[in-house]
Amino acid sequence: MFSSTINFQPLLKNELVTAIPLTPSDFEILYSPASDPLIWQQHPNKNRYQLPEFENYFKGAIDSGGAFLVSDTQTNEVIGSSRYSDYDAEKNIVSIGYTFFVCSHWGKGYNYALKKLMLDHIFQFVDTVTFYIGAVNKRSQISLERLGAIKTGETEMAYYGEAAKLDYIYTIAKEHWRELRETLAV
Repeated sequence: MFSSTINFQPLLKNELVTAIPLTPSDFEILYSPASDPLIWQQHPNKNRYQLPEFENYFKGAIDSGGAFLVSDTQTNEVIGSSRYSDYDAEKNIVSIGYTFFVCSHWGKGYNYALKKLMLDHIFQFVDTVTFYIGAVNKRSQISLERLGAIKTGETEMAYYGEAAKLDYIYTIAKEHWRELRETLAV
C-alpha cells in the first residue's frame, strides 16, 4: 500500500482504454475475463485463470493501492488490469506491472495505450519506472522494448506466497520517456 501524496489510482483515459481504480467489488467483473487460460500462458503463474490463484492476484492488486480496472473506451468492456506498485520515495521510483489483457485486445495497441497513460501520469512525480517481467513472458518483453524500456537486470521474485521465479527488470527514466515522446510522437 502506498503512503504518499501521489495519486496512484487516477482516472486514466484515451481513445482506446479507460483505467479506473480497482475496488474489492470489481472481483467478479475482472475474474470473468481473467478466467481464460490463454491469457496466462506466458506469465510466471500460468494458473492465474483458476479461482484460488486469481483470488491471490486480486488481493495483491487491492493491497497495492495502485491497481486499475481497464476497459475498452469504445465498448466499455472490461479487458484487463494493471497497477503501480513498490513505490520507493527515497529513490523516487515506482513499478508498473501485473498487467493482463483479454486475448481479443492483444497486438492492437491497447497495452501500449495504457502504459503511455500510466507513464505520462506517474512521471509527474517520479524519476524512474521499473517493470518486472517473467523470464518466460516473451510477449511482454517485446512489448516493453517497443515502448522504449531497457533491460537493466534479472532477479528472483516471489508473489504473495507463490514460489520465486526469474524476472527480467526493465527500466524507463523520465528524461528518456520525454525524449521518446518527442521523437516518436508517442
